[in-house]
Amino acid sequence: MTREAVELSIEGMTCASCVRRVERALAGVEGVRTASVNLATGSARVGFDSSSVTVVQLRAAVERAGYHVRGTAAAETREHTEELRLDDLRIKWSVSLAIGIGVMLVMYLPIPVPGAVLAPVLLVAATIVQVWAGRGIYVAAWNAARHGAATMDTLVALGTSVAYGYSAFVTLWPALARAWGLPTDLYYESAILIIALVLLGRWLEVRARRRAGDAIAALARRQPRLARVVEVGADRDVPIDAVRTGDLIRVRPGEMVATDGAVVEGASTVDESMLTGESAPASKAPGDQVIGATLNTTGSFVFRATRVGGDTTLAQIVRLVEEAQGSKAPLQRLADTVAGYFVPAVIGIAALTFVGWLAVGPEPRLTHALTAAIAVLIVACPCALGLATPTAIMVGAGKAAEYGILVRGGAALEQARRITSIVLDKTGTLTRGGPRVVHVVPAEGVADADVLAVAAAAEIASEHPVAAAIVAAARGRGLTLPLAERFEALPGLGVRARVAERDVLLGSRALMDRYAVALDGLAASADALGRDGMAGLYVAVDGRGVGVLGVADAIKPGAVEAVAQLRALGLDVWMLTGDGRAAAAVVGRRLAIPPGRVLADVLPDGKAAAIRALQGEGRVVAMVGDGVNDAPALAQADLGIAIGTGTDVAMAASDITLVGGDLRTIVTAIALSRRTVTTIRQGLAWAFAYNIVLIPVAAGALYPIAHVLLSPVLAAAAMAMSSVSVVTNALRLRGFRPAPDVQALSAPPLRARIEEYAYLVGIALAALAVGGAALLLAAHGAHTGMTMHVP
Repeated sequence: MTREAVELSIEGMTCASCVRRVERALAGVEGVRTASVNLATGSARVGFDSSSVTVVQLRAAVERAGYHVRGTAAAETREHTEELRLDDLRIKWSVSLAIGIGVMLVMYLPIPVPGAVLAPVLLVAATIVQVWAGRGIYVAAWNAARHGAATMDTLVALGTSVAYGYSAFVTLWPALARAWGLPTDLYYESAILIIALVLLGRWLEVRARRRAGDAIAALARRQPRLARVVEVGADRDVPIDAVRTGDLIRVRPGEMVATDGAVVEGASTVDESMLTGESAPASKAPGDQVIGATLNTTGSFVFRATRVGGDTTLAQIVRLVEEAQGSKAPLQRLADTVAGYFVPAVIGIAALTFVGWLAVGPEPRLTHALTAAIAVLIVACPCALGLATPTAIMVGAGKAAEYGILVRGGAALEQARRITSIVLDKTGTLTRGGPRVVHVVPAEGVADADVLAVAAAAEIASEHPVAAAIVAAARGRGLTLPLAERFEALPGLGVRARVAERDVLLGSRALMDRYAVALDGLAASADALGRDGMAGLYVAVDGRGVGVLGVADAIKPGAVEAVAQLRALGLDVWMLTGDGRAAAAVVGRRLAIPPGRVLADVLPDGKAAAIRALQGEGRVVAMVGDGVNDAPALAQADLGIAIGTGTDVAMAASDITLVGGDLRTIVTAIALSRRTVTTIRQGLAWAFAYNIVLIPVAAGALYPIAHVLLSPVLAAAAMAMSSVSVVTNALRLRGFRPAPDVQALSAPPLRARIEEYAYLVGIALAALAVGGAALLLAAHGAHTGMTMHVP
C-alpha cells in the first residue's frame, strides 16, 4: 500500500452544503482514506492509497458531484484565480446594481409612461442581468440539481426565477394573467437587486478571504530570486532554483540569505524575526546555521547551502501553514452536519410558507405568498455556517506564523484552548542544555575579567564541556587570553596549568586543599553559589585563591517570564527533568515553580508515563520539549509543543512547533488559540442565530403583529451581510498582539474589550437597520416590494 496526499483546487463551491457534498463524493471513492474540504480556501485535501486510486479518478468524482477541479492547489494559483474572480464579480455586481436601482426608480416613481410600454423595457433589463450576471448562479444550481443536490445557489436561483418568471409572464401575457385572476404586479427590481446583492456579498467574501491568507502569501513572497554563488575567480548570480546542496553562497550587508546553510567564513548579525518572531538579530559566525529568506544586517559572510528548494525552512513553514489553513477544527463538524440538511429544509419551509399564505393570508394572497416564499429562499444563508470555522483558522494559522508558531491544524488550535496543565522539559527547553558560566565571584582586589581570563587560558587545551563553557564566556566578553605553557588534567579534581609564567589551579575544593591554597573567604561564596544550583569552581594563582566561577545549565532568557505568564493564563505549570531532586528543586525555585510540581529523576522512557499519570488525574496536558527523548511524551500529551531549535523527531511528534527558542512564544500560541476558537464560536453562533431569527421573519412571523413582510431585496442584503460579517469577524484576528506582561494576561487591555463590544454592537445595529428598513417600507405601503402593475 502506497499512501499519498494531494490538495485539489475546486471551483463552484459557494456554501457549507457544497463542502459536504464534495467530501462525500471523495470519501465514496475506493482507496480514499481521508477527505477534508475547505470552503475558505476552495480546496480539498485528500489522503489516498495510490495503488487503488489515481488523482484522475479523484477529479472525476468531484466532477460527478457537479463541481470543477482546476488542478492541484498552490498559493500562486489560488491568488491568480481569486484575482480573476474578483474582477468578474466586481463588474457584474456593479452593473447589476446600477440596472437594479434604475429599474426600482422607474417602478416606484410616478413616471407618465404607461406600464404596458415600460414593462417590456424592464423585461429586457432584467433578462440581461439574469442571463449575464446571474449565469454562474444558475449554472451552479443546475449542476447541483442534475446530481440530486441543493446548495445556496439553488435557493438564490429559485427565488430570482420565481420573481423574474412571474413578472415576465405578466408582461408577455397580461390578458391571460387577468383571465386566471392573477395579480399583475411586477417583481423585476427584486430579481435584479437580489442577484446584484448576492454577487456583491460574494465579492466582499473573496476580498476578505484573500486578506485572511495575506500572512502566508507574504511568507511565500520572501523567497529570494537570486543567489550569489562563490566560484573560482569570481562570484556569479544564479536563479535560486539553480542552487544545489554544497554550493558556497556569499551574502553582503542588507541582502537576503538565499537558502538554508552553515556559515564557513565571515561574521554578521541576521534578522530572523520574520520566521522566528524574535526581534533581536542573531549573531552568526563560522559553524552557525542560517535560514533562507532572513535578512543580513551588518557584516558579510559565506555559507554552504545545506537545504534547497522544497526542503528549506521557509518552504516547510509555508507548507505547514497551508496545511493548517486547509484543515478543520472539531467545531466544524456541527456546521457540516447542519449544512447537509439546511438547504432542503429551507426549500420545504419556503413551500409551506407559500401554501400557508395562499390558504389563510390576506388579500392579495398570491402577492403575499410570492413575497414571503422568495424572502425565505433568499434570506437563508448556509454560507456563514461554512465560512465561520475555516476563515478563522486561516487567519489564526497565518497570524501564528508571523510569530514563529507553526500549528498543524484546526484541531490543535481547539485543543490548545482546552489545556489545563502544561509540562515543561528542563534541559534544552527551560535551560540551555549545557554548562555555562553564570556568575564570577572575584577575591578582594581582583577584577572578575582577570579571573575569567586566567581560567579560560588554563582550560583552552581541554575538551571537557565545562572547559568549553569557560573559554566561550571569556571570548564572549572579548577578553585577551594569556598563553598557557603547559596543561595537566587532574581527574576528579580539575586542571593545572602554567599561564604567563604563573601556576594556575582550577577545580574543586579538594584540589585547593591538596595544594594548600589560601582561599581568603572564597569558600563562603562557593557555598552560596551551590545553594543557587551552581557548581563553584575555584581559581587559584601561585597558591592564592583569586575567585570562584559559578557554572550551571543556565536558564534561557525569558524562561522566568514565560512561566509567570503561563500561570497568569490560569495553567498549572510543571517541570519535568531527569536531574536529581535537589538540583531540580533549585531550578524550579529560580523559575517560581512550586516543589510539588517539579517531576525529578524521570528517565527518558518514563516521560510519557509521567504525562499519562497527569492525564489520569483528569488534567488536559500540554507537553513542551525539544529532544529525541521528548518525542514519546509529546505524542502522549493532549497537545505537544516542540521547540524548533530542537530535533526534527520532536517537531514531527508535536502539534505546535515554535520556530525560535523563546519560551514566551508558548504563551502567544495559547493566547492566540483561545482567541481563534472564541472567534469561531462567535461566527457559528451568529450564523445559527441569524438563520433561526430571520427565516421565520421572512416567512411572515411579524405580519400578525406589525403587518410587515420582509422584502426580498432586504432579504438579499441581510444574506450578504451575514456572510460578510462572519468573515470580517475572523479578520479581526489580524489585529492580535501578544500580551506585553503578566498584568495584560490577567486583565485584557481596555482597547481589546472595546473592539470586541464595538463589533458586536455593530452587528446588532446592522441587523436593526434591516428591520428598520422593512418597517419603513411597510409604513409607505411598499412592504411587498412590488408597486408597478401591468394594466
